[in-house]
Amino acid sequence: LIVGMVAKVGIETMGGLGAYMGTVILGLGIMLFVYTLILKFVAKRPMPSTFSKFRNPQTLAFSTASSMATMPMTLKTAEEDLKIDTRVSKFVIPLGTTVNMDGTALYQVIAAFFLAQLFAVELSLLSMLVIIITSLLASIGTPAVPGAGVIVLSTILITVGIPPVGILLLISVDRILDMIRTMVNVTGDLTASCVFDKITRD
Repeated sequence: LIVGMVAKVGIETMGGLGAYMGTVILGLGIMLFVYTLILKFVAKRPMPSTFSKFRNPQTLAFSTASSMATMPMTLKTAEEDLKIDTRVSKFVIPLGTTVNMDGTALYQVIAAFFLAQLFAVELSLLSMLVIIITSLLASIGTPAVPGAGVIVLSTILITVGIPPVGILLLISVDRILDMIRTMVNVTGDLTASCVFDKITRD
């Protein structure tokens, strides 16, 4: 897909696509850092041992790019490794798998801004707010399967007048980003489980 896209649009555009990928990965990295702070200061859990227990669901999420496929492993990790109350894990993790798509929301916002620049669409402050709010709401309803974020992105682009044909450019690199953002989503589910477990025990 990437080679075919280079042949059509030229290497210069693909350079811009590399900057877009870097921005998305940086944003997801910041999100993981925020989860680290939440685990340390809210859930009161030790960082190295907690993240080492996150490794199995994170690896599965990265390889499958599906929160739904990872959910059994996420539940097992929460209950057996993190010792989270089963009443908490069985409520938070299935709910998080369905609605906690924060990595997807972040990706959709950055993708919309990237395509707006690519097509020279000037976005007002109101349009930017619409993109952010729509991405947040749309991510809640995004199916937890590979590539679903790109489909939902098209509706966001149409809302603010950005040509959805630009998605064809993003598809060439979307699988890589999908794997990373799914890993972030699953990490968020486990972080939420740790926080709620701490709250209910207190």
